[in-house]
Amino acid sequence: MEIVDYLKILQARWRIVAAVTVLGILGALCASLLSTPVYQASTRLFVSTSAGTSVNEALQGSQLSQQRVLSYTKLLTGRTLAQRTIDELGPRVVGGMSAEELASKVTATSAPDTVLIDLGVKDPSPELAREIANTLSSEFVALAKELETPENGGTPPARVVVEQQAQEPSVPVSPKTSRNLALGAVAGLVSGIALALIRDRLDNTVKDRRTVEEIAGSAMVGTIPFDKVVEVNHAITFSDGNSVSAEAFRELRTNLQFLEVDHPPRVIVVTSSLPSEGKTTTAVNIALVLAEAGKSVCLMEGDLRKPRVSKYLGLIGSVGVSSVLSGQATLDDVLQPTEFDGLTVLASGPIPPNPSELLGTDTAKHVLDELRARYDYVIIDASPLLPVTDAAVLAAMSDGALVIARHGSTKRDQLARAVGNLQSVGAHVLGTVITMTPSRGRNAYEYSYYYESDKSLPQLTAVPALSAHRSEVG
Repeated sequence: MEIVDYLKILQARWRIVAAVTVLGILGALCASLLSTPVYQASTRLFVSTSAGTSVNEALQGSQLSQQRVLSYTKLLTGRTLAQRTIDELGPRVVGGMSAEELASKVTATSAPDTVLIDLGVKDPSPELAREIANTLSSEFVALAKELETPENGGTPPARVVVEQQAQEPSVPVSPKTSRNLALGAVAGLVSGIALALIRDRLDNTVKDRRTVEEIAGSAMVGTIPFDKVVEVNHAITFSDGNSVSAEAFRELRTNLQFLEVDHPPRVIVVTSSLPSEGKTTTAVNIALVLAEAGKSVCLMEGDLRKPRVSKYLGLIGSVGVSSVLSGQATLDDVLQPTEFDGLTVLASGPIPPNPSELLGTDTAKHVLDELRARYDYVIIDASPLLPVTDAAVLAAMSDGALVIARHGSTKRDQLARAVGNLQSVGAHVLGTVITMTPSRGRNAYEYSYYYESDKSLPQLTAVPALSAHRSEVG
């Protein structure tokens, strides 16, 4: 994958990155707010040695002081000095603190080639931190004097002076909220990016033209964007508007007409891998958009298990396909006109106990032949392919099938199995349609329109720009 592919993934899954980043910041904020503030009081010690009269003696004295500094930093954080400090302050001040606990609060550092020691004491109480730091410094001056004084008496070769007393700190040294928030944001951002990339690698749903065409072995003839209005009403009134959904179906109509120019398909089965992928809504609007173009269209409710067409169009579903196939009625008895010019509906009729067997009879083939003779197009809303064989049976008797796949929902293996079911019965896969594509982001399919602004020229109507700008998922 190239960098642009990773950028596309992050663009598509920016919500994951943003959510994890926010969680990282909130986690750092909570940790900072729940942490007990710790204050640090600091003192500075100066180490000196007896200076000689010559330059060499002065140099040796300076080197001796620097050597002492290294040893003194170890003594300052040791248990002995901590115990002496506790004894000096008394239990009233330090409570039940042990020498080990006090020593863990102490830090001693010195810069290279200097004779200064910076002593720090951390504690939740700023007053106690100051008291411990000053007392510890004083006790160390005494301890150093004891250690440096020769056994037979005399002047110690080195001495320690408290150069700076500790003051009561007003600002805690931890938690460092700003730093924690920055670290939380960075950690969240990195984790979010990693999660987005992993999520994309594990996602085996169909989202782009290339993947769909490779699996189906046929062209993708249309993409239908997600539309809340269509989700509720199902049927688009093409004569009233030029919405993105309407233009998407008009593009699909154009592509269907150019699939096989010499022998254009007229009896078309619309099916999908599984339920809830938008096949019925797609079938209804394909029929409507063909009728808008002045074609006579029959929409056949071929799903005899869970019929939806008659419900979506407000028609009677109790008589129809099963009534004709069982010999209880003729086509003329059950064909229903609709409020849309050029569209007639053949509802499902009573739900039979054996839909697959009923649809596979010679009578069903004769019905399709008769509908072909009467109408320019016959659109069949069939059952999903994977649960039952009804759609495959109908597709084998038709000019071909359109396979519907729902963006981000239909899995690649499901689409492959559905296409395989059609191919196993010799049905022709006309193409695929992706439904419910996002209206924004890298998978969005945008349509632009050029409208004549001069209302005095009604003959210049809206012209759809059928070329969709697509950005594929890598």
